[in-house]
Amino acid sequence: MDYWSTLNFNFMKYLSILFILFSITSSCQKDENVNFDVQNEEEIVNYIKQNNLNALKSITGLYYVITKEGTGAQPNSNSNVVVNYKGYFTNGKVFDQSSESGIAFNLQQVISGWTEGITYFKKGGEGVLLVPSKLGYGQEGNSRIPGGSVLIFDIKLLDVK
Repeated sequence: MDYWSTLNFNFMKYLSILFILFSITSSCQKDENVNFDVQNEEEIVNYIKQNNLNALKSITGLYYVITKEGTGAQPNSNSNVVVNYKGYFTNGKVFDQSSESGIAFNLQQVISGWTEGITYFKKGGEGVLLVPSKLGYGQEGNSRIPGGSVLIFDIKLLDVK
């Protein structure tokens, strides 16, 4: 082979290797813009049907069920509240739970599904929040909650301050 043929052959070989490496690395990267909306909606609707719930849906996509009307104050999105809760996935696996005496927090310090959802209850009220991932821990999740997860919470609003 002459000089130009050898140079062209080596250049093509180099480009092929680069293309293969690029293909491998790009296929290993996560899709950072995964949209779980459709999947979450289907999962929540199926859960509601399987458990015979009479759920309402808010404009944000949060579903909620009031099983016991409270008679006390109703919080707003900036209220301090005390809530007894159990959090679990649609398969029933519990990921978090408070004590019977509940946990106190400001509604600006929690996931947006709670910031919105707790405001549908009155003090003494009970129910269920069905939270799509976009109102929970999103596509990233956290150490106990995988990204894209629908979260179910049994809620008892013990106090509004």
